Amino acid sequence: MEQGQLSSARVRPAGSAPLHLRAVRERGPDGGGVTVLKARGTVDASNATEFSEALAGHLTEADRAGEPAVLDMTELYLASAVAVRSLDRATGGLALAGRCLPIVQPRPHVREALRLAGLPGVRAHATLASAVHSLEAEAEQG
Repeated sequence: MEQGQLSSARVRPAGSAPLHLRAVRERGPDGGGVTVLKARGTVDASNATEFSEALAGHLTEADRAGEPAVLDMTELYLASAVAVRSLDRATGGLALAGRCLPIVQPRPHVREALRLAGLPGVRAHATLASAVHSLEAEAEQG
């Protein structure tokens, strides 16, 4: 994983922070690959559709590569109900297939918004290690 100084996005910005979503391929402890989607910034009504489409595209690419995906939301703010719905749209296909996207998002307000929304296509984890472990456990059961 990346090391270094904390991002300025860790402190709640005065306004919307630019949205960034990038894929990083990691190796799990079992030697298999995991696509970690690192999101940073603010998702609100102005960019929710863009976020949903970009996330869905990355999930499709991870599926094509035969790798499970994890969404790292530690530097992401969901600033509205529209933002939560955009996450639901992007993960709807996973939910229909009986799967879900492990997400890492320790911010209490984000965790609460997702808990209240009850999105079937996501499962919250406190750490990246926990999210990756859940994927490994799921693969062992499958």
